[in-house]
Amino acid sequence: MPNSSSITEFLLLAFTDTRELQLLHFALFLGIYLAALLGNGLILTAVACDHRLHTPMYFFLFNLALLDLGAISSTLPKAMANSLWDTKDISYQGCAAQVLFLVLFFDAEYSLITVMAYDRYVAICKPLNYGTLLGSRACAQMAAAAWGSGVLTAVLHTANTFSLPLCRGNAVDQFFCEIPQILKLSCSDSDYHREHAVIGFSLYVFFCCFVFIVVSYVQIFRTVLSMPSVQGRHKAFSTCLPHLAVVSLFLSTIMFAHLKPTSISSRSLDLVVSFLYSVVPPAVNPLIYSMRNQELKDAVRKLFENFPYQ
Repeated sequence: MPNSSSITEFLLLAFTDTRELQLLHFALFLGIYLAALLGNGLILTAVACDHRLHTPMYFFLFNLALLDLGAISSTLPKAMANSLWDTKDISYQGCAAQVLFLVLFFDAEYSLITVMAYDRYVAICKPLNYGTLLGSRACAQMAAAAWGSGVLTAVLHTANTFSLPLCRGNAVDQFFCEIPQILKLSCSDSDYHREHAVIGFSLYVFFCCFVFIVVSYVQIFRTVLSMPSVQGRHKAFSTCLPHLAVVSLFLSTIMFAHLKPTSISSRSLDLVVSFLYSVVPPAVNPLIYSMRNQELKDAVRKLFENFPYQ
């Protein structure tokens, strides 16, 4: 039986063993990755270059695009390489790095989504105090807190997980390194329970953020529905719906991935679900935010119009 000191690499789960399908998966992953790079890159460039978008909402959207790029880059390039070269291995250090960055970007994104809910709450329910409560200093502090929480959580989980003695092989039942799959390889109950205690604390924070988002949107909907103007209600809803869609996509995929009944669990289903929560949100978020946002569309259009003259 191998132990953690003798393990130099892990074996990831392949989507298929058929060579033709592997190349098809590579093409699909490449298309999704390029779309994510393009969409999030356009948001980053538009917000940075257009002074009209230098507002709290777009500042947080800028950070969300950065996190989405980091999240999808933590998993998809390795999956593409494995599909292209017909390999399954990832080094021990590479696996640890993948866990570190994946937890960092997803935890920070969830914290940022919570902050964005607060931004929408203040903008709609307390518009007269918006400039005071969400000044540039406050926005920078909240964004830094989101990133900082991601870094702290990632370091804590990664250090705990990879300090475990591993004696149940090196095969990871996932197409990327994921903490629950690494824990299955552990042979130390005490250390295993220590990491579960850390996960329990993370779930508590997750639940608190979830409650905050729900309460914020209850207040937002109450305020919007009490507006006498139909145009005012429509404008308020149009600024909230993209964020609400992003929250719903992010939470629904993660919750289904980790809370689905074991009776319906299978390797193929686990692969599809993990793909949905790790790859789809970062790729789709730019589309969600740009569909109903005329300011963002105008900024992107302006970028393309001015590009030949730069």
